[in-house]
Amino acid sequence: MRRIVFLFSACLCLAISSRAQPALPSIGGGFSSAHHTQVKLLLSADTAKPGDTIYAGVDLKMEPGWHTYWKNPGAAGMATEIKWQLPPGISADEIQWPLPEKFPPIEVTTYGYTNEVMLIVPLTLASNLPSGEIDLKANVSWLECKDVCIPANQDVEAKLKIGNEAKNSADAATIESWKSKIPRRDENWAIRAQWEKQAGGDVRSLIIEGTVLRQTKIVRIDTADFFPDASDNFEIQAATEKVPNTNALFCLRKIVKKFSGNWPKEISGIVTLEGSIGHENIEVNLPVVGQSSVGETTSAPDSSSESRTGVAPVSNLIEKNAETGATPVLPLMLLYAFIGGLILNIMPCVLPVIALKILGFVSEARSSPRRVRALGGIYAVGVLFSFLVLAAIVIGVEAAGHQAGWGMQFGSPVFLVCLTTLVTLVALNLFGVFEATLGGRTLDAAGNLAARHGASGAFFNGVLATTLATPCTAPFLAPALGFAFSQTAFTIVSIFLTVGLGLASPYVLLSWNPAWLKFLPKPGAWMEKFKIAMGFPMLATVVWLFSVATSDYGSRVFWLGVFLVVLAFAAWIFGEFVQRGRKRKGIAFTIILILLAGGYVYALEDKLHWREMIDETDTTSLAEPSGGIDWQPWSPEAVAQARAAGKPVLVDFTASWCVTCNAIVKPALENASVSAKLKEMNAVALLADYTRTPPLITDEISKFGGAGVPLVLVYPKNPGAAAMVLPQPSPLQLPSGYEKIVLDALDRAAH
Repeated sequence: MRRIVFLFSACLCLAISSRAQPALPSIGGGFSSAHHTQVKLLLSADTAKPGDTIYAGVDLKMEPGWHTYWKNPGAAGMATEIKWQLPPGISADEIQWPLPEKFPPIEVTTYGYTNEVMLIVPLTLASNLPSGEIDLKANVSWLECKDVCIPANQDVEAKLKIGNEAKNSADAATIESWKSKIPRRDENWAIRAQWEKQAGGDVRSLIIEGTVLRQTKIVRIDTADFFPDASDNFEIQAATEKVPNTNALFCLRKIVKKFSGNWPKEISGIVTLEGSIGHENIEVNLPVVGQSSVGETTSAPDSSSESRTGVAPVSNLIEKNAETGATPVLPLMLLYAFIGGLILNIMPCVLPVIALKILGFVSEARSSPRRVRALGGIYAVGVLFSFLVLAAIVIGVEAAGHQAGWGMQFGSPVFLVCLTTLVTLVALNLFGVFEATLGGRTLDAAGNLAARHGASGAFFNGVLATTLATPCTAPFLAPALGFAFSQTAFTIVSIFLTVGLGLASPYVLLSWNPAWLKFLPKPGAWMEKFKIAMGFPMLATVVWLFSVATSDYGSRVFWLGVFLVVLAFAAWIFGEFVQRGRKRKGIAFTIILILLAGGYVYALEDKLHWREMIDETDTTSLAEPSGGIDWQPWSPEAVAQARAAGKPVLVDFTASWCVTCNAIVKPALENASVSAKLKEMNAVALLADYTRTPPLITDEISKFGGAGVPLVLVYPKNPGAAAMVLPQPSPLQLPSGYEKIVLDALDRAAH
């Protein structure tokens, strides 16, 4: 009844306004101004081939405070209409609508658009269309409202050339950008609708709930809503109530009001979700299951419901889990976290510390079993403590409204300088520049702890192993961390501690089975040589960290090298004249303090400015031609522009501090065969530099279920196809093996 009254009023306004201001024709595709809305017809192509499909965009720009309506205007309003006048051989598909806004008041809620909206319409060209220029015309009618509502209509027009080669228009990227805002079906989401209880009249409550099928897309949902399609027989009211549900990622209640006939057995519309990855809008067509009303039956969806709707019901997922014994989400992610932590033990980042731990086991091989078990437990405590600190940092970052990422601390220059200094001291201690003692002096603390085989050494080795593990990712670890970063604080802590258990478990297991230690060599003089040899992997770690610092400081990184030389000289004086010397220890100690203070003030503070990174414009970007590939900087706009041009896109998310990125992924991508394949496909190669952990790239990584780098995406040539996420390389995988995975993905993207 409200809709009828509203439409009657709108018609009356139309009759009055038509006298006052007639519609003005739009010539040549330019903006036309009618009342308070400007309308323009845009095309994605200047030239198209017979048989092609191009996209038309009807762009409506409203004056401030005015709005137009969605395909379901709600309790009042009128949907925008497009009536095409097309030449023979060209057909228009249905309008594709971006997600609307809700306009209050709640008792008369409507759905529509403010500021600007572009309605997308696919236009299909017949294969026998003759060459030449054609006119595409349409009449657009809409209702614009502010304090009053005014119906309006406008003729719009654009020209299209038919030829042998397709050519994009200047508006192609704009149209592609609006296309990305149109809700799509997503087979990764399992959503279902069911009646909450039997009807008690013409009003009934409906439950809509959902989760995901593949763990790489798991998100934390903060708010969810449903925008229904219009129906003459019933109305799904605008009010939405959140319902607690531990078995689904989101659960909401909507009120359905029936006008005539039976209760709906199927509903359609848009499920809109907002959470840790931003917004996601999913087009759905859902069978309604559950309790039936008196005299009415409602059957459960058959096995074909998933293919009909494009979104599988949650009940199907539950049934599949029951049949196959699939593990629930959190336990599965905990298992992934444990396996990922276990694999970290063989990652190159952690190997220097692992060698020290083995040396510790050898030195303790003849100790009492109780002592060996205690040291293994203390090492595990050091690892778990470090992961607990990392979890607290992640929780704090997310509480501040930012996205967290694995290895994000390497984006801090202060952390990088401190870690480089620490590892340098460990290397110097292993080389014997200064020795481990029980003293608590500042200079020997870090090195002594690393080489000491007692409780403090075991704990510190656990902390150091965790710190050096953070720039590495491993199979199973990425999806587990991606899941954790989008969950509650309790889940984040649980996942991180489980990764720590995986990292520490081999040594705990070995320490609790002392009989296995008999297979290790007997302690002897060789241990001192082995200890010195282990200084070289630590020194290599310093060189790697120094190279990472180059991206933060540019040419100023020279002064970090100067400081490390001064530090090494001070360490030598400490070992030679304080620890092993017998005279003038006070003078030596004074010289050490002068060297350290002078090196800090002059090299770090005055020259390096170690708390300040140089501007990104002054750095050498990773996105430079390399390996025969013309890398371009990544951005969402660059992806949209390339896809609008119909080109496949390869995106490499990488960082200078990521060992796996530089040891496996980069050599695989810059292989001659991959480079040749990209040129053959006319593909665009984009590089997302995560070295400084920019928030935009962190958000993009989380959208694909990742927690950090490496991440490689391949976008198919078809602009409507979803991106392919390449698997994480294993630590034992050669670049040639990963190269085959990349080539296979590029082959699929070409079709």
